[in-house]
Amino acid sequence: MDRLKLKAVLGSHLHVQAVRSGELRSDPFDLDFIAYTPTNTAFKPMVREQAFDVCEMAIVTYLMAKAHGKPLVLLPATMLGRFQHSYALYNPAHGMLGPSDLEGKRVGIRSFTTTTGAWIRGILANDYGVNLDNIRWVTFEDPHVAEYVDTTERAPNGKKILQMLIDGELDAVLGETSTDPKLTTLFPDPAAEAAKWYARRGVVPVNHLVVVTEQLAKSRPDVVSGIYDLLKQSKAQAGSAATPDLVPFGIDANRKPLELIVDYAFQQALIPRRYAVEELFDETTRGLN
Repeated sequence: MDRLKLKAVLGSHLHVQAVRSGELRSDPFDLDFIAYTPTNTAFKPMVREQAFDVCEMAIVTYLMAKAHGKPLVLLPATMLGRFQHSYALYNPAHGMLGPSDLEGKRVGIRSFTTTTGAWIRGILANDYGVNLDNIRWVTFEDPHVAEYVDTTERAPNGKKILQMLIDGELDAVLGETSTDPKLTTLFPDPAAEAAKWYARRGVVPVNHLVVVTEQLAKSRPDVVSGIYDLLKQSKAQAGSAATPDLVPFGIDANRKPLELIVDYAFQQALIPRRYAVEELFDETTRGLN
């Protein structure tokens, strides 16, 4: 039988290096990697046109795609997980700000529907009592899911998010980091905040997992299982033994982060209802652990 050629987009993460380099392969299929930098630029064509067979995808993008009936299937294979507290900045030259001070302020974010944005807003709302509706959101890009109605204010064409923060046109920004000495983190000690948050929640915030097209999942469930096994093998080979594991594999390992991001996405009206974790997968991927 001919080997199946699959178009794939995955970021250049250490734990997928063996697969991307071709060092690890699988008999029934070949992954033909297509370069997208940054990786998030591949999410829109994947959601809107199913442009690839296999694609890294932000979890909130996937949840919204699911809500709008896009033919994609999730694999419980985390490509990117990270604590989010260091991805919120402000400019102290325009006055001191903390996480509880954002109501009534202009806050910039690349797109309202980014996963990092959803995680940080969830933290602000649930841990700091911030009413997210009282923030004036300024965005720079459309959501990946075309059907989502974005009611945020759009930044003028050509404006750059960090420059607007430096110039005082924004009070804070989410989803960005910077080495500019003028800017500082909204959470005073992000690492300490993240450690406290993890101690309380026991959750690693997952950002990106992997999706395949529904067509592939229905026609070749064996190949979908094979892709997962290959990625799992690659992770084991990379030997990332970080504690906590920032790139959990399997439904059980991803259950708590998935439950929490579903909660946050529902609270923020990004999805119409709370999904049970099992609903996020199909018959094949539900059995992957």
